[in-house]
Amino acid sequence: MKVAIWDTYVEKKDGKKMHFDIAVPEEEKNALKIYHFGQEYLKGKDVQSETLSAKECVFCHIENANEVMVNAIQSKGYYIIEMENCD
Repeated sequence: MKVAIWDTYVEKKDGKKMHFDIAVPEEEKNALKIYHFGQEYLKGKDVQSETLSAKECVFCHIENANEVMVNAIQSKGYYIIEMENCD
């Protein structure tokens, strides 16, 4: 499975930049849906962000998904790759 990677940066309350990627099926082009996935992830991390938009979240590239990514995408539609300050 090929996935589209959306590079995402959100400022946390402590001023640190949180960096994570949202992986979705390659054919998923609905940016609003992808932003919703990011918001869902942020809620699970108890990080407040009023909205995600093209300012915080942009398409980056296409790559081959690994098994963990495929399983997550099949169950909830997306997979999060935590990069920086996601704790």
